Amino acid sequence: MEQGTKRSQRDYSLAFKLSVVEQVEKGEITYKEAQKRYGIQGRSTVLVWCRKHGLQDWTSPRGRTKRRMTMTNEPAKPLTPEQRIKELERQLREERQKSALFEAVIDTLKGEHGVTVKKPSGRSSHAKKSKD
Repeated sequence: MEQGTKRSQRDYSLAFKLSVVEQVEKGEITYKEAQKRYGIQGRSTVLVWCRKHGLQDWTSPRGRTKRRMTMTNEPAKPLTPEQRIKELERQLREERQKSALFEAVIDTLKGEHGVTVKKPSGRSSHAKKSKD
Protein backbone atom coordinates (compact mmCIF):
# COMPACT_ATOMS: atom_id res chain seq x y z
CA MET A 1 0.00 0.00 0.00
CA GLU A 2 1.27 3.47 -0.81
CA GLN A 3 2.58 5.54 2.06
CA GLY A 4 0.11 8.09 3.34
CA THR A 5 -2.93 6.24 1.98
CA LYS A 6 -5.48 5.62 4.71
CA ARG A 7 -8.17 2.99 4.66
CA SER A 8 -11.45 3.83 6.29
CA GLN A 9 -12.77 0.27 6.23
CA ARG A 10 -11.76 -2.84 8.14
CA ASP A 11 -10.71 -5.98 6.37
CA TYR A 12 -12.73 -8.94 7.57
CA SER A 13 -11.58 -12.53 7.12
CA LEU A 14 -13.61 -14.87 4.97
CA ALA A 15 -14.23 -17.09 8.00
CA PHE A 16 -15.67 -14.13 9.91
CA LYS A 17 -17.92 -13.14 7.01
CA LEU A 18 -19.19 -16.71 6.59
CA SER A 19 -19.87 -16.93 10.32
CA VAL A 20 -21.92 -13.71 10.30
CA VAL A 21 -23.82 -14.79 7.16
CA GLU A 22 -24.61 -18.16 8.72
CA GLN A 23 -26.01 -16.51 11.87
CA VAL A 24 -28.17 -14.17 9.80
CA GLU A 25 -29.46 -16.95 7.53
CA LYS A 26 -30.29 -19.19 10.48
CA GLY A 27 -32.32 -16.36 11.96
CA GLU A 28 -30.18 -16.13 15.10
CA ILE A 29 -29.66 -12.40 14.48
CA THR A 30 -30.79 -9.83 11.95
CA TYR A 31 -28.28 -8.12 9.70
CA LYS A 32 -28.72 -4.92 11.72
CA GLU A 33 -28.04 -6.79 14.97
CA ALA A 34 -24.92 -8.28 13.37
CA GLN A 35 -23.73 -4.78 12.47
CA LYS A 36 -24.15 -3.61 16.07
CA ARG A 37 -22.77 -6.77 17.70
CA TYR A 38 -19.60 -6.88 15.61
CA GLY A 39 -19.11 -3.15 15.05
CA ILE A 40 -19.54 -3.32 11.28
CA GLN A 41 -19.88 0.28 10.13
CA GLY A 42 -21.22 -0.03 6.60
CA ARG A 43 -25.01 -0.08 6.41
CA SER A 44 -25.16 -2.65 3.65
CA THR A 45 -21.95 -4.58 4.35
CA VAL A 46 -23.69 -7.57 5.96
CA LEU A 47 -26.30 -7.65 3.20
CA VAL A 48 -23.56 -7.70 0.57
CA TRP A 49 -21.92 -10.60 2.41
CA CYS A 50 -25.26 -12.45 2.51
CA ARG A 51 -25.72 -12.00 -1.23
CA LYS A 52 -22.15 -13.03 -2.00
CA HIS A 53 -21.56 -15.86 0.47
CA GLY A 54 -25.02 -16.94 1.59
CA LEU A 55 -27.12 -19.87 0.55
CA GLN A 56 -30.26 -17.90 -0.27
CA ASP A 57 -31.17 -17.19 -3.87
CA TRP A 58 -30.91 -13.44 -4.40
CA THR A 59 -31.44 -13.60 -8.16
CA SER A 60 -35.23 -13.40 -8.04
CA PRO A 61 -36.62 -10.04 -6.97
CA ARG A 62 -39.12 -9.70 -4.14
CA GLY A 63 -42.15 -7.57 -3.41
CA ARG A 64 -43.73 -5.29 -5.97
CA THR A 65 -40.93 -5.76 -8.47
CA LYS A 66 -41.61 -9.48 -8.64
CA ARG A 67 -45.33 -8.95 -9.18
CA ARG A 68 -44.63 -6.42 -11.91
CA MET A 69 -42.27 -8.78 -13.70
CA THR A 70 -44.71 -11.69 -13.64
CA MET A 71 -47.52 -9.50 -14.97
CA THR A 72 -45.56 -8.55 -18.07
CA ASN A 73 -44.93 -12.21 -19.00
CA GLU A 74 -41.65 -11.27 -20.65
CA PRO A 75 -39.12 -14.09 -20.81
CA ALA A 76 -35.82 -13.51 -19.06
CA LYS A 77 -33.16 -12.22 -21.40
CA PRO A 78 -30.26 -14.62 -21.94
CA LEU A 79 -26.90 -13.41 -20.71
CA THR A 80 -24.46 -12.01 -23.21
CA PRO A 81 -21.17 -13.90 -23.51
CA GLU A 82 -19.46 -11.13 -21.51
CA GLN A 83 -22.08 -11.34 -18.76
CA ARG A 84 -21.82 -15.14 -18.67
CA ILE A 85 -18.01 -14.94 -18.41
CA LYS A 86 -18.31 -12.41 -15.59
CA GLU A 87 -20.78 -14.67 -13.76
CA LEU A 88 -18.56 -17.73 -14.20
CA GLU A 89 -15.52 -15.79 -12.98
CA ARG A 90 -17.49 -14.71 -9.89
CA GLN A 91 -18.53 -18.32 -9.23
CA LEU A 92 -14.93 -19.49 -9.66
CA ARG A 93 -13.72 -16.82 -7.22
CA GLU A 94 -16.30 -17.95 -4.66
CA GLU A 95 -15.38 -21.62 -5.09
CA ARG A 96 -11.70 -20.80 -4.62
CA GLN A 97 -12.53 -18.91 -1.42
CA LYS A 98 -14.57 -21.85 -0.15
CA SER A 99 -11.75 -24.22 -1.03
CA ALA A 100 -9.25 -22.07 0.85
CA LEU A 101 -11.57 -22.00 3.85
CA PHE A 102 -11.98 -25.79 3.82
CA GLU A 103 -8.22 -26.25 3.54
CA ALA A 104 -7.70 -23.95 6.54
CA VAL A 105 -10.28 -25.90 8.53
CA ILE A 106 -8.59 -29.19 7.65
CA ASP A 107 -5.18 -27.78 8.61
CA THR A 108 -6.59 -26.53 11.92
CA LEU A 109 -8.22 -29.88 12.67
CA LYS A 110 -4.95 -31.62 11.89
CA GLY A 111 -2.65 -29.22 13.73
CA GLU A 112 -4.65 -28.27 16.80
CA HIS A 113 -6.83 -31.32 17.34
CA GLY A 114 -4.86 -34.16 15.77
CA VAL A 115 -7.81 -35.15 13.61
CA THR A 116 -6.99 -36.75 10.28
CA VAL A 117 -9.35 -35.84 7.46
CA LYS A 118 -9.26 -37.98 4.35
CA LYS A 119 -9.72 -35.88 1.23
CA PRO A 120 -11.69 -37.45 -1.62
CA SER A 121 -9.49 -38.46 -4.52
CA GLY A 122 -11.84 -37.04 -7.15
CA ARG A 123 -11.02 -39.89 -9.53
CA SER A 124 -14.11 -42.03 -9.14
CA SER A 125 -14.21 -42.76 -12.89
CA HIS A 126 -10.65 -44.10 -12.69
CA ALA A 127 -11.60 -46.39 -9.82
CA LYS A 128 -14.56 -47.70 -11.80
CA LYS A 129 -12.37 -48.42 -14.82
CA SER A 130 -9.91 -50.44 -12.79
CA LYS A 131 -12.74 -52.72 -11.56
CA ASP A 132 -13.73 -53.64 -15.12
